Amino acid sequence: AHAVESGGGLVQAGGSLRLSCAISGGAIGDYDMGWFRQSPGSEREFVAAISWSGNIIDYSDSARDRFFISRDITKNSLYLQMYGLEPEDTAVYHCNRVRWGAWEALFDSWGPGTPVTVSS
Repeated sequence: AHAVESGGGLVQAGGSLRLSCAISGGAIGDYDMGWFRQSPGSEREFVAAISWSGNIIDYSDSARDRFFISRDITKNSLYLQMYGLEPEDTAVYHCNRVRWGAWEALFDSWGPGTPVTVSS
């Protein structure tokens, strides 16, 4: 399966964005799915995840209470609604299948990602 992300852009601090991730070659309802991000010069880090059933959600400490993960089974898509964006959120955002708890990415490759830039 593969993921293609979209929805990123340039936003002022305090603003909002909604990221989308379209999955092909697999059914999103079969996977635990997550969002990751990578800032320049940093390792890719876990942001949020939703279980295959949709009943369990987890967030990184930096994302909790500001970001909200969701999915649409009918569109085979994953979303990340982000509020209260801060310059520290500037990164390229990716989605991927995850190993729950370990937050390891399980698709064979990463999608292109979608860049988010937050200006102060």
